[in-house]
Amino acid sequence: MASDEIKLKHISPPVEWYNVPGGTKSLALLVQDVDATDPKDPIVPWVHWVVVNIPPEVKGLPEGLSGKEEEHRGECAGIKEGVNDFKVPGWGGAKLPNHGHMLEFKLYALDEEVNLGNKVTKDKLLDAIQGHVLGEAVLIAIF
Repeated sequence: MASDEIKLKHISPPVEWYNVPGGTKSLALLVQDVDATDPKDPIVPWVHWVVVNIPPEVKGLPEGLSGKEEEHRGECAGIKEGVNDFKVPGWGGAKLPNHGHMLEFKLYALDEEVNLGNKVTKDKLLDAIQGHVLGEAVLIAIF
């Protein structure tokens, strides 16, 4: 699917990774617009997606996974999506007012699964993983 179609349909993008550190028990993904600016709501960075408890043997998330965890059983079982800055769980599509925004995809390799209850948020995730990060990877995409 073309990136313009993903943008218009608010479909979560495919994400792949390799070389997960030994001893990793789970992965967490945080996607945010690191240079979002909106004078009416100056939240910077703006969270688009929080995903936790990704099994370490999983090498990526398929396009369109968000909101469909039940359909992606098997290796994606147990994955939980958090609430984004649109105040809804799952992928909050990048409907940006202009081009040139930097979307940061940050993957954390953790030495344990995180238990964040029913409402997973960026802040809860970052608090819970302190002292448990074995490694991290960052991809910046200009949108």
